[in-house]
Amino acid sequence: MAVEERCVTDAPSAQRWIGDLLSLVVARFEAPLWLRAFDAGAAAAAGAAAFATCNGMLLAARETAELRAESEQMGASLCRLMPAFGLVPPAPGPIAYPAAFAAACVGLAVPRETGLAAYLWAWAETQVLVAVKTVPLGQQAGQRLLFALHERVLQAVQVATRIAATDGDEHLGTAAVGLALMSARHERQYSRLFRS
Repeated sequence: MAVEERCVTDAPSAQRWIGDLLSLVVARFEAPLWLRAFDAGAAAAAGAAAFATCNGMLLAARETAELRAESEQMGASLCRLMPAFGLVPPAPGPIAYPAAFAAACVGLAVPRETGLAAYLWAWAETQVLVAVKTVPLGQQAGQRLLFALHERVLQAVQVATRIAATDGDEHLGTAAVGLALMSARHERQYSRLFRS
């Protein structure tokens, strides 16, 4: 929808759109909850309630039905894959993708900030792939865009780590009104490249 609305028209506007979502949305809510879910998962049985709370917050914060379904479907897919790696997936029920990813990192003994950086890089890579196909940008422009986002991924880890270290939830949150509106309109968009 951002492409159709001409908010994203080329590599610089794609970099701005993706980078702003990463820094202003994901780093300030989803990523700190990813860290909390990781910490809860590392606490084993004692952290089950905290993990469930993080997961519930991640699902409840999805602005549209489409974004929630995307997170649940990706979370379910990752949970189905976990046993192949000798991992026990989180308890049954809708699992948000960020929570499932955090649980997988705990199970694989991936260090906390490294796991978050991997999650954020995968998020950015997915966004760039969409831009490569829909703008379109081309493969080399996509690789340059990913390289340009590297520093913002590292900054997002730092921001999320600071927010996750605070007591309470008052520092969590974003006001991604543009993203919510675009997502709501995307649910009724006539022609879409991807199923979200």
